[in-house]
Amino acid sequence: MVMTMLKGKIHRATVVQAELDYVGSITIDEALMEASGIREYEQVQIVDVNNGQRFETYVIAGERNSGMICLNGAAARMVQVGDKIIIMCYCGMTLDEMEGYAPKVVFVDDDNHIKRITRYEKHGLLSNM
Repeated sequence: MVMTMLKGKIHRATVVQAELDYVGSITIDEALMEASGIREYEQVQIVDVNNGQRFETYVIAGERNSGMICLNGAAARMVQVGDKIIIMCYCGMTLDEMEGYAPKVVFVDDDNHIKRITRYEKHGLLSNM
């Protein structure tokens, strides 16, 4: 049996750009991709904290350490510049592979620079994270 598990997450990134006339995808700062384990062209799920939208797209690498988070093409209609989004990617794992596994979770500041990287999450308020 293979289960779908959270592999990596960028928590509450700020949308810097939304470009309708660009090739469809999400552009993510390469440093954030590396820290979260998200790969270029990998499928991701996006959750917009401000408007509740949930959608999927794929990743293209943005300039390292730029803080770039840009929704391109049709996905640009799902967000507004300044919105907080959560970017998640998943992987398939066997029950044996799941044993002791924990995803990479990247917390960012308002400029999309890394504040903290963890290998766990717990239920609670953001102020307690």
